[in-house]
Amino acid sequence: MRIAVCDDEEQYCMQMQSRIEAWYHSLDVVVDTYLSGKDLLKRFDRQGYDPVFLDIEMPGVDGISLAKKLRERDEEIVLVFLTSHVEYALKGYGMNVLRYLTKPVREETLKEVLCYVMEKMQSKRRLWLKTETGEEGVALSEILYLEAQNQNVSVVTAEQSYLIRYNLGDFERELREDGFIRIHRGYLVSLGKVIGVQKNEVVLTGDIRLPLSRTREKSFKEALYHYIKGEAF
Repeated sequence: MRIAVCDDEEQYCMQMQSRIEAWYHSLDVVVDTYLSGKDLLKRFDRQGYDPVFLDIEMPGVDGISLAKKLRERDEEIVLVFLTSHVEYALKGYGMNVLRYLTKPVREETLKEVLCYVMEKMQSKRRLWLKTETGEEGVALSEILYLEAQNQNVSVVTAEQSYLIRYNLGDFERELREDGFIRIHRGYLVSLGKVIGVQKNEVVLTGDIRLPLSRTREKSFKEALYHYIKGEAF
């Protein structure tokens, strides 16, 4: 995922970049900074971003004008305005902006925005499965767990399951950054679907109970702890 911060104050850009990278730390997230709207637009035409943090009060292309141009290029982009003066935020109404953050941005407020972006990106992500009838995309947000079955893997959602010829270890590497973790030799679960841990079992939505191996208990609980805190693991 790529995130852009556009502010004419270089020090503030660096500060925001540092805070965002610290929050995402181990995920594959790149934060680019821009001191002018023109520079951001040039790069955006070649490579999109989601989200974009925009300072409202900038010389040249101000944040409001820049937001309009970005929205023309991408209707679904997440826009977050930064401002030192609350009254300027009124100019941005009607722009479908996620939040208006007052400088200096509070840690809790920034975390809320980043959590929302993570959820939004995950809900858009799909796992493409080769089935007997062709390829089918399953939203990651719908997957409860994956189970190894001999040379196959069963991908289970609340509505149905898909049996495909694949290796669970490959799924583990592919989906780790999306909140999936191995709890047993034969099971990979979505941390977002975990509702409890009881002795040697992990309880998922729908009261689904799966075995938790002793060797994986520590890493699972650490991952769950960081996930609940809204951090990358």
